[in-house]
Amino acid sequence: MSFRNRVSLQDAMKGIIEEPLLHMVPKRFDYIGNVAIISVPVELEAYKEAIASKLFSMRGNTRAVLNKVSKLEGEHRVADFELLLGESTETIHRENGYTYKLDVKKVFFNPRLHAERKRIASKITPEEQIIIPFAGVGPFVLPAAGKGATVYAIEINPSACIFLKENIRINRLEKLVTVIQKDLGTFFQTSGYVKTGGESGNGVKTGDPIFPGLPVCPGEGDTEGFQVPESGFDRAIMPTPYGMDHFLGGISKFVKKGGYIHFYTFKAGSQIPGLIEEYKKMGLEVELYRHSGNVAPGISRWVFDLIKK
Repeated sequence: MSFRNRVSLQDAMKGIIEEPLLHMVPKRFDYIGNVAIISVPVELEAYKEAIASKLFSMRGNTRAVLNKVSKLEGEHRVADFELLLGESTETIHRENGYTYKLDVKKVFFNPRLHAERKRIASKITPEEQIIIPFAGVGPFVLPAAGKGATVYAIEINPSACIFLKENIRINRLEKLVTVIQKDLGTFFQTSGYVKTGGESGNGVKTGDPIFPGLPVCPGEGDTEGFQVPESGFDRAIMPTPYGMDHFLGGISKFVKKGGYIHFYTFKAGSQIPGLIEEYKKMGLEVELYRHSGNVAPGISRWVFDLIKK
């Protein structure tokens, strides 16, 4: 989880970093498992090893310190990291009763959303059928399956896909989760988009495997194709990356009337009223929306709990 020691890193660096530069020491940093992650400003380049040493000593089980040197980039949503201390960027992270194995340099994982993931899990009931695009290594997937839901997890990053399968195995949820390695854009364009079955009420046929050729990550317990439930999915959870809001319309077609969509987006506060109106026009009622963290000056992450009308 996100970590701030009782003694701030800035205070800990007094006497090591010159006073005029001390205010540039980051106030926040993260721990993912036993890996500490910080973004050291270029102005403090000469002090990054000293900062890493201090971080290493502030938490007893720390085994590596990474300097995040770029924002999330590319279709796999990974940042570039510099290993300042330690030998491995692979770690075991525990959150809300679940265990996640991951490599911080190969996959995206945001430890600051642990409370939000717990909130969503609290709404899920057994026997629900849930679709989760942008699944990553499973921070929304495992809690959903742990509540007894059947989950279809879609992820493009092959490394994340492999770790997700491993995390499903570690947490003994193999019978409840199908992992599909696919870009969401081509997912909607896959040949055989509609086969046979009943109508979901939203233009999507249901009841049969409609994506039999999808590359499902290897492992026991996989189905042979993606299947839309007879009436549509009960719930969709969309931890949407920046700039990919347009996928909301496509996913909503798979959700049954009265079903829920938990949609994450990056916006300025002034844009929220317009979004609410836009969602209404899409046939989505806003039950709740809330601020879920700042990501840049003037831009925040927002979550919308939407009901399909």
